[in-house]
Amino acid sequence: MQNASPWWTPEVHADRRAFLIGRNRIQAALRRFFDERDFMEVDTATLQVSPGNEAHLHAFITQAINHDGSTQPLYLHTSPEFACKKLLAAGERRIACFAHVYRNRERGPLHHPEFTMLEWYRAEENYETLMRDCAEILALAAETVDTRSFTYGGRACDPFAEPERLSVAEAFERFAGIDLLASIAADGSTDHESLAAPMRRAGLRVAADDGWADLFSRVLVDKVEPNLGFGRATILDQYPVAEAALARPTPGDGRVAERFELYACGVELANAFGELTDATEQRRRFELEMAEKARVYGETYPIDDDFLAALATMPEASGIALGFDRLVMLATGATRIEQVLWAPVAEATA
Repeated sequence: MQNASPWWTPEVHADRRAFLIGRNRIQAALRRFFDERDFMEVDTATLQVSPGNEAHLHAFITQAINHDGSTQPLYLHTSPEFACKKLLAAGERRIACFAHVYRNRERGPLHHPEFTMLEWYRAEENYETLMRDCAEILALAAETVDTRSFTYGGRACDPFAEPERLSVAEAFERFAGIDLLASIAADGSTDHESLAAPMRRAGLRVAADDGWADLFSRVLVDKVEPNLGFGRATILDQYPVAEAALARPTPGDGRVAERFELYACGVELANAFGELTDATEQRRRFELEMAEKARVYGETYPIDDDFLAALATMPEASGIALGFDRLVMLATGATRIEQVLWAPVAEATA
């Protein structure tokens, strides 16, 4: 079978160019959006001592050679989050960042090894403010490219409609008939069998070596996410604490956390937190995440002690990471992420 023409051939570029122009227009509009709201745009280093400590994110590793010949491992960051929070600790109050980020083992219609993350943070403002930001940004992206509807995979979403707000527990009950909170204790700890049993009754696969997190992810991916963001966007809110390593618990209910994700057309667009600022608790959660990573993948990443030191002095804040390329895809009608990237990463050849 003949390989597809490279992205740089004139005919392929001509097919992509309208999407790329839309990308530039949306990025310019978002820069104005944040500037009008007194955000400072910041730029963070790509190379970090830790790429992040989420169990199922995979990083690219490289090596720095010092002037004396000694070496130090460094990683391409999976998010600018650690650096942005250090800037909050330094005294910034509203910041926004368009960052190229890198995730290994990811390539497909919605995934790319290198992509653009738009992150913004609000010191001393609650995470529900970010929900309003999201609604305004969806409408702004649509207005900028003169569309009334987001589309993907043959499904549509009205970017001007007020997003639906749905808790994860409500979504599990609605789409899978499972009482998620019955498997979570008051302190946030989880019980495997209390989730496995209703999954078996619902005909969902439960493997012998599945942990609670594996079961949670299977229900989320198979039953919940395919139903989100149709007709209007969905804000999936109040994740279990065990699935929100960087978020603070919800006041009044230690089982769930101030975390939400934004979906449109079944596509995850953004992930937001009421930020955890307890450095001791954050270290504990990172260690649990890395233990899970070691169990599943046989590897771990370092914990950034400098980040934890900054976290101890960081103000209360809310923050969000939005997949900018995916937003452009939905607004312009692109079907693959490479269509909205000016210069995609080369694919590996045999």
